[in-house]
Formats: sequence, C-alpha cells, structure tokens
Amino acid sequence: MNRIKQKLQEDKKILSIYFSAGYPNLDDTVKIIQDLEKSGVDLIEIGLPFSDPLADGPTIQESSTAALNNGMNTALLFEQLKDIRKTVSIPLILMGYFNPVLQYGVEEFCSRCEEIGIDGLILPDLPLDVYKEEYKTTFDKHGLINVFLITPQTSDERIKAIDDASEGFIYMVSSASTTGAKQGFGTEQSDYFERIAKMNLKNPQIVGFGISNSDTFDQATKSAKGAIIGSAFIKYLTANGVDNIGAFVKQIR
Repeated sequence: MNRIKQKLQEDKKILSIYFSAGYPNLDDTVKIIQDLEKSGVDLIEIGLPFSDPLADGPTIQESSTAALNNGMNTALLFEQLKDIRKTVSIPLILMGYFNPVLQYGVEEFCSRCEEIGIDGLILPDLPLDVYKEEYKTTFDKHGLINVFLITPQTSDERIKAIDDASEGFIYMVSSASTTGAKQGFGTEQSDYFERIAKMNLKNPQIVGFGISNSDTFDQATKSAKGAIIGSAFIKYLTANGVDNIGAFVKQIR
C-alpha cells in the first residue's frame, strides 16, 4: 500500500511540513527530511523550486529563488534523494509546478519518483481534466498519488469531482490568497472547514496556507485530518539554520 494511504489510516492528526529543496543551502535537503522524521513529523512536502511560483507567498517565493540561485534543479534533487529510503520511512511528496515536470518528461519524472520512493505529487497548476485524460495512467503505473487543491471558492460540484479522482487526501487551501503564516483563522475559514467536513468526502482533508503554530494547527485539524506548515518553517530555517529542527516541531504539538 502507498505510504500516504497507510499514514492516513493512523488514528492521529497529521502534521505535514513543506520546505524548498536546496534551501537554506544546496545540500541541506536530506538532513532536513531526516531531522523532520526524527522530530515526529508525519509527512513531508519537498518543494521543487520554480522561477514563477504563482500561488506562493513571499516567504516560499524567496526560498525558492534562493534555492534556484544555489543551483537546485530537478535532476539534482533526484540525485540528492536517491538513497533517502535507506534512512526515511514516512511519506514524501514532491510539490511544485507542472512546467519542470513537463520539461523533464512526465514518464521519466514519474519513473524516477518511483525508483527513489516518492509517494505523491502536488502540482497546483495541473488541471483535473488534463490529469485524468493524459497523465493518470502514468502516475498510477509508478504508484504516485496526485493531490488536488480546493479553496473556499471551489464549488461543491468540483469538490466532488476532485474527491472522485483522488486516492490519498485533498489539500484544503484555507483561504483564496497566496501561502503564508497567519495568526489565526476567522469565522469564514471555520465555516468553510465545517462545510467541507459535512460533505462526507471519501478522501480525508489536510489544510494548508496560514498554519504557523500550535493554535492554528489545532484550529485547522478540528474538522480535518491534518495540516501543512510551510512559510513558518521556512522562516524558522532562515533564522536558525538546520541544526535544531526538532525545536520548531515541538512548538506545534
């Protein structure tokens, strides 16, 4: 069974952490992943840096640009990750934009993911219909779960279509803005979380955008299976480097 599906079956709230591969330093990627697992994180989203990140807030954009300037690219990331399954057992997801995947070659990209032990992909700009018609067979062949995003503006009809096409979890964007750490969620977000919970979707939801501390993590996971922290973790890395990652995770739960 895919590691994402196994993890989602556990009776706990999932803490997922996102970071940009190759940031703060080019060779930090593997150490960050290993230390996150040791600190009790359930799932890791490895950001594939891209020069035009549309949905990302300033923190992730800056880390992505810095990673590119450090020399990070798709081929190098695969090289860095080639032995990751010798030391890491939690689910690993590559998150990025579809352009670098297309440039690398979709079949070749998915094949490398399978060899390395990547469990899923999050590609926010890959449309659902295009995925189903052109790429689902390839993803399935290589054991990759494709994770789709929904926002407060996504219609119930589309949410159901995404739920039907999904096999892992649904990435529930907490607001319609770009990513970034926020101090808390208002009633609009809480209503949205409850509305989705009442839809009884077959796939669990993990909330992203605006989770930065234990309060926002608890709020987000009240009616969802888990939450994703990105910007707040990247800010922590910027300020503290990679030597005390456990201290950040302890602040969350």
